[in-house]
Amino acid sequence: MRQKIIITLTTVRGSRQYTLNQVAGYLVALFLVLSALSFFISNLLLVKTHDNLLGLEQEKELLEEQFTEALGTQQLYLENLAELGTRYSEVFYERSQLEEQKIRIDADLSEIESFLGVLSDISTEAPPIDRTALLKAATVQRLFLLHSVPNGLPIKGSRIGSGFGTRVNPVTGRRAPHNGLDFPAPRGTPVYATADGIVERAGFDQGSGFGNLIILQHNFGFKTYFAHLQKIEVKASQYVHKGQLIGYSGNTGRSSGPHLHYEVRHLYTPLDPKPFVDWGLSNFETLFSSIEDVPWESLTAMYPLNQGGPQ
Repeated sequence: MRQKIIITLTTVRGSRQYTLNQVAGYLVALFLVLSALSFFISNLLLVKTHDNLLGLEQEKELLEEQFTEALGTQQLYLENLAELGTRYSEVFYERSQLEEQKIRIDADLSEIESFLGVLSDISTEAPPIDRTALLKAATVQRLFLLHSVPNGLPIKGSRIGSGFGTRVNPVTGRRAPHNGLDFPAPRGTPVYATADGIVERAGFDQGSGFGNLIILQHNFGFKTYFAHLQKIEVKASQYVHKGQLIGYSGNTGRSSGPHLHYEVRHLYTPLDPKPFVDWGLSNFETLFSSIEDVPWESLTAMYPLNQGGPQ
């Protein structure tokens, strides 16, 4: 006879009996149900987890791409920054060079302005280009006058003998006006024109005692005389330029020895040639104050850039 275990459960509703086989069946059924539920839930969780992993993997790949792109962009920025740094250094160096050049240009312009004596109050505030243009115009004007009005030595390497004014004539022994400068020089010493002009006379002058004489006409009513020449190298009506060889010193006419007699005249009035001999670009203003017999104020219109020009 098979033995059975009977389990009796008593409640308010009464008593109920269960055999072990029934309990075991219920337990097995419950286990199977729980196992099935666990299987389905686990599959659902696994699928969801797999989907999450795929999403995370995609996000990881996207982040890696963004990181790589960011690294490339950062590298490009670094290269651009390095290039900008190099360019800045070059520009800074070039700017320093330009500032040094500007300082030198300003110093040179100031020196030239001081040398010429023009625009001393205005030009320092003007741009270098304007200052250069003004200086060029002023220089052209001054050079024009220096080629038009007699200046400089008519004969090189010679001291001045007799000066301008009244003296005892070495030939006649009488006191008489001496209207020029005498430059003692050996025969054959070159004589040069002291300004641009035209030859008014070139030949032997019998009545004046000048001997071989050259008279040059210049701008603004000026004339120059070159007397006692040994030889003449120009002809009447010939144009000559400043510094051109026109003859050679000698001892012709009334002369006590070889020399050049040199005169400067303005509208037939003899002027002291010494200020004209000493006149040049470096002391341009001095002539206008030392020679009072010339109406320099009529030349003022030719000096719009010069504050101290002819007065």
